[in-house]
Amino acid sequence: MSFEIPEDALEERFLAASGPGGQNVNKVATACQLRCDVFALGLAPDVYQRLKTLAGSRMNAAGEIVITARRYRTQEANREDARARLAELIARAHVRQAKRKRTRPSRAAKARRVDAKKQRGSVKEGRGKVRLD
Repeated sequence: MSFEIPEDALEERFLAASGPGGQNVNKVATACQLRCDVFALGLAPDVYQRLKTLAGSRMNAAGEIVITARRYRTQEANREDARARLAELIARAHVRQAKRKRTRPSRAAKARRVDAKKQRGSVKEGRGKVRLD
């Protein structure tokens, strides 16, 4: 399922990152912090609840999902990574878990269980102390 993220719901900031980049890491802000306003997405209530659960601590009290990408050496690669991670998170929120159907054991299954228990009990009963009559 593809979900189009509106551009006005996103806000990007670039920060100084640790990690790969050599001397460049001290000069250029390569890490991308992507903020997405969840309310601007117009999600259904059940999708919103799943997104909130999946996002966990990445969602703040203002209803924003904050994703920080610093895996790559360039701004553009980190920007794409952050957007891809956000899109994957929203796509996972759209997937509904199948409802579990309660099942009951059949009468024959119950009878087999009771028979097995009786047989096991008779085996254990035969392990008693030996009496010399």
